[in-house]
Amino acid sequence: MHGQSRRAGFRRRARWAGVAAAASALLLSGCGPADSTPVLTWYINPDDGGQAAIAKKCTAAADGKYRIETTLLPSDAAAQREQLARRLAASDTSMDIMSLDPPFIPELAEPGFLAPVPEDTAKKTTQHTLDGALVGAKWKDTLVTVPFWANTQILWYRKSAAKAAGLDMSKPVTWDQLIKAAQDDKKYLGVQGALAESMTVWVNALVESGGGHIVENPEASADDVQLGLETAAGKKAAEIVSTIGKKGLGGPGLPTQAENEAMLQFQGDKGSFMVNWPFVWPATNASVKAGSLEKSLITDIGWALYPQTEAGKESRPPLGGINLGVGAASKHVGLAYDAIECIVTPENQVEYFVTNGNPPSDSTAYDDPSIKEKFPMADTIRQSLRQSAPRPQTPYYNEVSTGIQQNWAPPSGVDPETTPKTTTDFITEVLRGERLL
Repeated sequence: MHGQSRRAGFRRRARWAGVAAAASALLLSGCGPADSTPVLTWYINPDDGGQAAIAKKCTAAADGKYRIETTLLPSDAAAQREQLARRLAASDTSMDIMSLDPPFIPELAEPGFLAPVPEDTAKKTTQHTLDGALVGAKWKDTLVTVPFWANTQILWYRKSAAKAAGLDMSKPVTWDQLIKAAQDDKKYLGVQGALAESMTVWVNALVESGGGHIVENPEASADDVQLGLETAAGKKAAEIVSTIGKKGLGGPGLPTQAENEAMLQFQGDKGSFMVNWPFVWPATNASVKAGSLEKSLITDIGWALYPQTEAGKESRPPLGGINLGVGAASKHVGLAYDAIECIVTPENQVEYFVTNGNPPSDSTAYDDPSIKEKFPMADTIRQSLRQSAPRPQTPYYNEVSTGIQQNWAPPSGVDPETTPKTTTDFITEVLRGERLL
């Protein structure tokens, strides 16, 4: 569905109906298990085997009530979205449990592709869910998926760079302070400047931290969507991105730099400050253990909350992670939600964080000693998730995100005076069917 536009008011079910026939080729077939135990198919995103391990654990706990089998989705988030949407539009009955990226949930919930979350399941699974993760699991103020694991970016820094800049990292710092520090010390800031989803993540965090929203009325129809880029928050976001790009503060590879490249740069001699996900910690430790990085690097790394866009205004870090949804056409909706209750227990979230590096959505899980031992920045991650803001929750997220990427990458091409308006016009015209994406 990439590169297509729609006329105003074109609803999501109509949008995906055209691909339902094509999706029929994707439907699973075959005979049921010999023991007639109901099989729940769980479509999972790629990880280090953690979801498959939990599936086996919950299958054993079900004691014959059901069996969970995992099916791997593509590694690319956009490809995951397309495959899931095609199957759901075709009323694929195998869509029992799905691992869903938060930005794509409104697009699937709006046309009724997701089975309602039972009230008792909602109570059992969200009692201690962190604020950011809970917001990302809803559509129109209704819980439509169950939070599983959550993710957020924090500010990583080299203690030596912070000392050289005279920054007290026990207090909130601003992007302006980091920009000045990088300039004065001739170091690089670790940001993601590639034409990719990571650009939308960055822009959204900057705008939200400045008190604004990329989409101001997320439940509106395509014709009526109002964007908040031509605001003080949007222009400040453009100023930050532009300054880092034009002054070369993001490093020579910034135009193609995503999360992993930013981490590698941060680990080098020119590293100073970086916004990135928690995977940085186990990845860096693994490299030190393998001998490819000096041991002294670990003691030079610190962490703090995401930088503020405006001094004194609490930052709104990026929100990521995975929520679990059930397809409306599933033949085992009740069993699927029973299985989800098992999957998302705090104990399983703890195990998943320790083994796969994906943070819990449950606030109580962070008190587990095994998490604090492996991730000493766990409390910072938890607080970051409390403050985090999801990317625009709209059925038109693909159009909004792609429009931002095409107008804000590379960072050196961003102009604080023109880019917010250019982006607004571009996305508005796409939503109204006046131009192609």
